[in-house]
Amino acid sequence: MWSRHPHPLYRIATGILACLAAAAAQGQETLPELSLAPSAPYWSDRWRGWHFYEDPESEDLPVAPTPQAQRPVASPPRPPELVEFERLQKTLEDFRNIAIMRPTEANVRRYMELESQVVNRASYFADVAQRVAWATPALDPTLQGRPVNAKALEVFEQQQREERSGSVTELGRDHVLFFFYRSDCPYCHAFAPVLAAFQARYGIQVVAVSVDGGPMPGFPNARPDNGIATTLKVTQVPAVFLAQPYTGKITPIGFGVLSESQLLERIAIVSSPQTEAMVPSATQHLALP
Repeated sequence: MWSRHPHPLYRIATGILACLAAAAAQGQETLPELSLAPSAPYWSDRWRGWHFYEDPESEDLPVAPTPQAQRPVASPPRPPELVEFERLQKTLEDFRNIAIMRPTEANVRRYMELESQVVNRASYFADVAQRVAWATPALDPTLQGRPVNAKALEVFEQQQREERSGSVTELGRDHVLFFFYRSDCPYCHAFAPVLAAFQARYGIQVVAVSVDGGPMPGFPNARPDNGIATTLKVTQVPAVFLAQPYTGKITPIGFGVLSESQLLERIAIVSSPQTEAMVPSATQHLALP
């Protein structure tokens, strides 16, 4: 049976709902007249809702000045000689192509006449360049490097020989030549006297190394190969290496039979710091006896 007096909780809930309805009605009535100060708390403008966004006031931004169009810099006029040369070159090429594609007598003659004019101009240029070289020693190619005149070449080679002889004699103080040979190699037997005379003349010691363990005339103190030939990748004999024992630096001089002048030239060149920098892989460092 239902009770005539409502439960206390029912009365409380009914009162809360009535208050909420009154507050909602009051908010709807005062919505148009609502005016908030900028410092009003956020709960004072709940009528805006939870999701709103107002665009900021537009600001007049300064307009960047438009850069003035730069005038193209005029290129300097080309020399008339270049214009004429290019025209002549183009005409000669066209005449040649026409003569190739249609080799009539007229076309071939026209091309050959123009080519003759070009050759004459080039010959005249060569004559003028020769006169300039004769009058200017610094521009004369015959005075640079190895001479072409037979008498001058003889003097040049004599000076080279003297300079290289002094260089090799200086190297003989702390360098040796390794001579790899085989006792059954005829080229090694032909090269051995050259090396023996070279050693006596320039004072650089020649250390003979026998790849097969056999003897070699002129080198009674030849050493048997202890593996150094394999380390240096000596696959062909005779072979000569320039070595500096106390540093272990060793560099190949050449393979096959060499003359005394070739030995002088190669030893002088190989021992220079510039040559070592050119081909650093040719120089090795080993623990030499």
